[in-house]
Amino acid sequence: MAQQLRTRFAPSPTGYMHIGGVRTALYSFLYAKKKNGKFILRIEDTDQGRYVEGAVEIIYRTLRETGIMYDEGPDVGGDYGPYIQSERKNEYLYYAQKLVESGHAYYCFCTEERLASLPDVNGARRYDKHCLHLSKDEIAERLARGDKYVIRQNMPTEGSTTYHDEVYGDITIENSELEDQILIKSDGMPTYNFANVIDDHLMGINCVMRGIEYLSSTPKYNLLYDALGWERPIYIHMPPIMKDAQHKLSKRNGDASYEDLLKKGFLKDAIINYIALLGWSPKDDSEKMSFEELQQKFDISGINKSPSIFDPAKLTWLNSLYIKEMTPDAFADYAKPWIENCYLKDFDRDLVCKLLQPRVETFAQIPEMLDFLVDYAEFDSELYFNKKQKTDADQAKEILPLVKQALEGVCEWNNASLYQALVDLATAQGIKNGKVLWPARIALTGRMSTPGGASEVAELLGKEETLRRLDLAMAMLNK
Repeated sequence: MAQQLRTRFAPSPTGYMHIGGVRTALYSFLYAKKKNGKFILRIEDTDQGRYVEGAVEIIYRTLRETGIMYDEGPDVGGDYGPYIQSERKNEYLYYAQKLVESGHAYYCFCTEERLASLPDVNGARRYDKHCLHLSKDEIAERLARGDKYVIRQNMPTEGSTTYHDEVYGDITIENSELEDQILIKSDGMPTYNFANVIDDHLMGINCVMRGIEYLSSTPKYNLLYDALGWERPIYIHMPPIMKDAQHKLSKRNGDASYEDLLKKGFLKDAIINYIALLGWSPKDDSEKMSFEELQQKFDISGINKSPSIFDPAKLTWLNSLYIKEMTPDAFADYAKPWIENCYLKDFDRDLVCKLLQPRVETFAQIPEMLDFLVDYAEFDSELYFNKKQKTDADQAKEILPLVKQALEGVCEWNNASLYQALVDLATAQGIKNGKVLWPARIALTGRMSTPGGASEVAELLGKEETLRRLDLAMAMLNK
């Protein structure tokens, strides 16, 4: 019987969930589900210096909200716990000592001063295996004395190490390039490089999906698997997500986290859909996909080797598609916090949402799109100029009094009646509709672009405010 596939997401609680982390979790989840496997969450908190209060809760919340739900984890349990690294401390020391006994690791008592005195090669100091040759008696004596130590991996110095990656193919690294990395730090805690190997094996993780930055480190991990007599996992490394052609998207540089994108007015479904496309594409090249469709279409053969550039414009486009598909009630409910920031009191909220939904691309655009409702002041008469509609301030001077007169006579104040009145005015004057509609909208809003045309804006403003603004606009033109 084939072994069940087990993937994992193992974030460090060092702040917000960066979109690179969300992508790793998403791909690991999708692949596990595709293969009827299990997806596991493990919190890697051994680097206490970088621990951020509340970060674990952000990880839980983000995964739950996005639907990337784990089968096992710290807060849901499972047969392979504990799922928090700092609670597994004794296991790491046990396996490190086994490696010492087999000659694959050794105690290192070198002081910081000695390490600092090692030759600097291109900005890095490479350890010289100094403590590898200490006698057993000397080691025992120094341990008994309580001398500070770390445990280092004893890397081979000759030959090469090869492994297969499902995306990048066979990877070979010369062993001479591998430094004797620290496995157990002087505080007794394991390094990330050691702990993730031990945890992955003990938790039955047989498929490791992670960023390309670990591609060259993997031979170190494989030497640990081999030394402990364990089977190596399947490796799937993912291309980097770039800010632009030169710079990686990075949490340390303050680049977008999942929650940042939510605050910027992007919908959860659009964010996840877009993140899925950062390094992967389905066989049918479709772009807009629901979470269920992602689960059906995901396959590791679609993971790209080349870097992906985070394109805010594409995310915005995708988000606009999701917004258009929302029910009016769902849109109104989601838009409520942004609309309330506009201090709208006397305007019909349903009408506001009806104007916004077909036009808004992100919810964060709403305040700027609606500011004309509460902020109407003197504006530049150049706004009346429109080459396509062949209008300008002089023509607006002539048409606006007629617009006011036409709207004063409207009995039923709704978009259809208002639009008809303005179109009838254009017909009576023997001019194109745009020569009436453009200046009327500019006069009512003082903005180059608005959600809705002249009649829709007039309906929203109401009769009294519409006529007041037309008077003010005409007064501005006649100054």
